[in-house]
Amino acid sequence: MLRAFCLMMLLSSPLIAADKPNVLYIAVDDLNHWVGYLGRNPQTKTPNIDRLAKMGVRFTRSYCAAPVCNPSRAAMMSGLRPGQTGVYDNGQNWQPVIDPSKTLTTQFLNAGYNVYGAGKIYHGSAHRDPEWTEYFEKSGGESKQFAPGVKNDGVGGIKFAPLASEDADMPDYKVVSYGLEKLSSQQEKPFFLAIGLVKPHMPWNVPQKYYDLHPLDAIQLPPTQENDLADIPPSGIKMAKPQGDHAEMLKSGRWKEAVQAYLATISFCDAMVGRLIEGLEKSAYRDNTIIVFWGDHGWHLGEKEHWRKFALWEEATRAPLIFVAPGVTKPHTVCETPVDFMSVYPTLCELSGIPTPAHVKWPSIQPLLKDPATPWTQPAITTFHLQNHSLRSREWHYIRYANGDEELYNETADAYEWKNEAANPQYAAIKQDFLKHLPTDNVPELPSNAGGGGNKKAKNAKKKSQ
Repeated sequence: MLRAFCLMMLLSSPLIAADKPNVLYIAVDDLNHWVGYLGRNPQTKTPNIDRLAKMGVRFTRSYCAAPVCNPSRAAMMSGLRPGQTGVYDNGQNWQPVIDPSKTLTTQFLNAGYNVYGAGKIYHGSAHRDPEWTEYFEKSGGESKQFAPGVKNDGVGGIKFAPLASEDADMPDYKVVSYGLEKLSSQQEKPFFLAIGLVKPHMPWNVPQKYYDLHPLDAIQLPPTQENDLADIPPSGIKMAKPQGDHAEMLKSGRWKEAVQAYLATISFCDAMVGRLIEGLEKSAYRDNTIIVFWGDHGWHLGEKEHWRKFALWEEATRAPLIFVAPGVTKPHTVCETPVDFMSVYPTLCELSGIPTPAHVKWPSIQPLLKDPATPWTQPAITTFHLQNHSLRSREWHYIRYANGDEELYNETADAYEWKNEAANPQYAAIKQDFLKHLPTDNVPELPSNAGGGGNKKAKNAKKKSQ
């Protein structure tokens, strides 16, 4: 009774603009489609993310703008695809080519919002202070107190090991705590709260208890087939790098350990998401806050003889997307229409009653939030480096490389993309239809470690390319 009275008083206070929705914007680094509600990997344990998915609309075919941290996040926050900015990879400075007036946070600031951020929103946590009311940067470094008995921290560049530390020692825990502080305080304006969780980005170092959720003797490897790259064109094999991480992992005999570590790190991420959602539900803002949850790209763990992101197959391009919008979305709604994350920016503007700036050309998915059966002809598009594009419809996945190499997969019959149908004349019309949607903006790539000013965080971020 007391809580209900306090909630009523807060919402009726002249200090809270109840006519404008708040936004809780949750970004997760390197989280692929191994979340429970997507059903891709039955071993994953994500009860909190799954609970969030039931609260609104969960997209089952959602795709990143780029399968790399820096261009994915720059595109999400600017409304500009990689081909419009030249930001295609890590190590490129997005700041000189994205004017502050174009960013998502600027639109909300101009609309009278307080805009708070914490953790990894841009690559390497780089940001420009004038585009935020406040940004929390003091989350600390990552613990290296490995659990007893740990002899090494992974295989080559694939880093993993359980920790002897507690949740509260982790940087993501502190980032979430900042978010909880904002949710529990009285806000004088509507707010946009961006929380960027780093895990499950490598190294997969999380407390031992999350490894214990996934016993090694029960781990199943992801489905693969022998000689999977036999029908892949040279451009695809170049991205896969089968003689790199995958060859080293096979030689080590620790593939299952790596899968266990990734699952454990996802479970840690899920616990942090649970803290956020619980905090929102206990707050005065629970009934007037839009939630958008997204992963910046996917991740391979041996599928297509490939590890990490940096490719255009389903594993690298698909990531979770959930929307909860009071008064618009209904609980337990599933949308199977393929969408890409370039629609998040205009959708948040539309849901919040904020004009979408003219430079944002991509459609809002508000119609799909209201009715997931709404007709939709725009394929989901992902770009990796200059003129390499992935286009996804409900049934088909088409990959077109800069040199004309092609791949085509029937996702209904071949969900793991084991048979490249691009050379099959039976599907020539399908390819032609996809070609109509190829991006026409393909500006040259920015040089790596490009200059252009920015704060110290941005300059440090250029050095991070893992």
